[in-house]
Amino acid sequence: MSSYDDIDAFGAVPLSARAMAARPAPYLDGLNDAQRAAVEQLDGPVLMLAGAGTGKTRALTARIVHLLATGKARPNEILAVTFTNKAAREMKNRVGSMLGEAVEGMPWLGTFHAICVKLLRRHAELVGLKSNFTILDTDDQIRLLKQLVLANNIDEKRWPARMIASLIDGWKNRALVPEKVPVADASAFNHRGTEIYAQYQARLKELNATDFGDLLLHMVTIFQTHPDVLEQYQRWFRYILVDEYQDTNVAQYMWLRLLAGGHKNICCVGDDDQSIYGWRGAEVGNILRFEKDFPGAHVVRLEQNYRSTPHILAAASGVIRGNQGRLGKELWTEAERGEKVRLIGHWDGEEEARWIGEEIESMQKGTRGMRPYGLDEMAILVRASHQMRAFEDRFLTIGLPYKVIGGPRFYERLEIRDAMAYFRLVVSPEDDLAFERIVNTPKRGLGDKAQQKLQVKARENGVSLVDGARLALQDGDVTGKGGGELRFLVESLDRWGRMAGDKDIPHTELAEIILDESGYTAMWQNEKTPEAPGRLENLKELVKALENFDNLQGFLEHVALIMDNDQAEDGAKVSIMTLHAAKGLEFPAVFLPGWEDGLFPSHRSMDESGIKGLEEERRLAYVGITRAEEVCTISFAGNRRVFGQWQSALPSRFIDELPEEHVEVLTPPGLYGGGYGSAAPRPSAGMSERVAAADGYNSPGWKRLQSRAGQRGLSQPSESRNTVIDLDAVSAFTTGERVFHQKFGYGEIIAIEGDKLEISFEKAGIKKVVARFVTAADDIPF
Repeated sequence: MSSYDDIDAFGAVPLSARAMAARPAPYLDGLNDAQRAAVEQLDGPVLMLAGAGTGKTRALTARIVHLLATGKARPNEILAVTFTNKAAREMKNRVGSMLGEAVEGMPWLGTFHAICVKLLRRHAELVGLKSNFTILDTDDQIRLLKQLVLANNIDEKRWPARMIASLIDGWKNRALVPEKVPVADASAFNHRGTEIYAQYQARLKELNATDFGDLLLHMVTIFQTHPDVLEQYQRWFRYILVDEYQDTNVAQYMWLRLLAGGHKNICCVGDDDQSIYGWRGAEVGNILRFEKDFPGAHVVRLEQNYRSTPHILAAASGVIRGNQGRLGKELWTEAERGEKVRLIGHWDGEEEARWIGEEIESMQKGTRGMRPYGLDEMAILVRASHQMRAFEDRFLTIGLPYKVIGGPRFYERLEIRDAMAYFRLVVSPEDDLAFERIVNTPKRGLGDKAQQKLQVKARENGVSLVDGARLALQDGDVTGKGGGELRFLVESLDRWGRMAGDKDIPHTELAEIILDESGYTAMWQNEKTPEAPGRLENLKELVKALENFDNLQGFLEHVALIMDNDQAEDGAKVSIMTLHAAKGLEFPAVFLPGWEDGLFPSHRSMDESGIKGLEEERRLAYVGITRAEEVCTISFAGNRRVFGQWQSALPSRFIDELPEEHVEVLTPPGLYGGGYGSAAPRPSAGMSERVAAADGYNSPGWKRLQSRAGQRGLSQPSESRNTVIDLDAVSAFTTGERVFHQKFGYGEIIAIEGDKLEISFEKAGIKKVVARFVTAADDIPF
């Protein structure tokens, strides 16, 4: 173990405490009373409860400068922890600006991982590593786990390495070493969870390597098992500051508590109302129990907002007030009242995208009674990435420049490009690039050597790769499991090609069949990672996009043309991003589409986490509203198309929580373009009566909107006006019924979604198929 005799062993260049204490304190000028109180309360535990837009970064950096300027601490005695390198750089630059000179000797200002790497290199031998250990990236981690999966004869299809990596990462986020994993969790991978975890950790040590989760886990372990090391750092880190404390996971929380356990000079800055990363391990309870963890803690609430108008703040406060698990605060501002939060309902998602596109163009011209807004002043924040498709399609069509923040554009996403490659092959079997992309996606046991054989065979015979695969199979060049899978793929491509020419088979159904029978949908269903559900939603959105075209070829041509419309790199663009990606950002004008129950709050978050999940969704709504500085527009669609069937959508329960006096309803919320009863356009007999009578529409907020339904008409897309929507249309089959499929054989229906059946086949396992391709088993002649 390394040892150090004094503080300067860190290699810091300490500033003269006397010289710094003699300086004036201009950095305190301009701070409001609450900010100043948070800066000047230096000793003991401090919780800076900082609401959105309340200047918490300024207060945090001023506190660091105050510690230095008063001589309370030298630069190397301050531990300041952030979540991103960008935040660390900004903090360091601000400290330097406030001091009037570059900051030297602050080696412990950085991210959790960056600081733990430095600490672990000093004490690596205490966890069986050498100081020159390497840090594996995700690809290396997956490769190592794949080796362990094969060595343990674990079914890789059922337990993919990526899924195992996600589970292990979750345990590390909770500071759980293999022997401390709870019994309920250890039952993973056929009750071999802790065994695989232990083997993985042992293999990492053999390689003298760690993954990112280990950086914190190892340091927590060292502090817990070597009190002398912990005491050293408790003495050396005299003051601890933590940014975004609401986003800490259990391992980070334990690491901080251990370091602050002696002097308790810890200042945590955060906002429990903006804790939105529970799905990746963040624990809002860390900030909620701060006063219990540190008795006598000084809590300072930063509530004066410098970003948004009073109407926007009041709307956000009205929503977040519905959460029980919060410390509570009320944001206020000295700004002028400004525009009320605008609320509008639309016929469907496509109409919502059309309206927002038109509204953005109008706001550019300043024709809404407001000042003109530049494109780079406006943003669209969606709950789920699949919502972006409608906006991207619309903006590309009308030539409105946009950029996607935090991810690729919809048609550039991995899963969409894969699916499109399958569609391209069905339309054009000569598309070798598409074949190369999907031949081993999902995994079919066709490695580089097997694929090279196909390439050689195709070149020798002057044919496409699909035909080259046929010839290779005939000549026995590809055998074994890979050969069987390749044969099934080639036969499937032929079958799908014939179906594409059958006018009785809708191309939307064909797209679903291709994705299901190819195993591509199942691949993502089995991928138990946080990203997998979103990829599945994107695939559903892709199939939905096909509804606007006559066939697969027309759709593929459309996508090729719009994606070829390269946008200039320079110039202003509308920003499109998810609500999660928007945290920490702000825009003068913000659009929040898709506020419907099931989409926002999402079914998945509520199903998996119950009340806890709902409260995180509500915090996400709060984050979305508080991104807006001047104009905030919330919208919802009355109908969504799911598996080819129209379904009515209820407005989000969060809409009911918006305070009436701070909301302007731009148009009546009638889902069919008008009011209710006799005033409502009626796409199908009795439809408006059923909607008005539905329990979900009897909430106070919905009734309030109903009462305004006659104010102004809402235009609806022409293609929707004469559409007959039959919400009662369901499959003719029932759950538990025995059926027969030409390819998969006999099975039993275990679930029904619209006209799509989930069937447990006797030989083929669980598959999803369209109802028209199965027959009741009783109808099969013997």
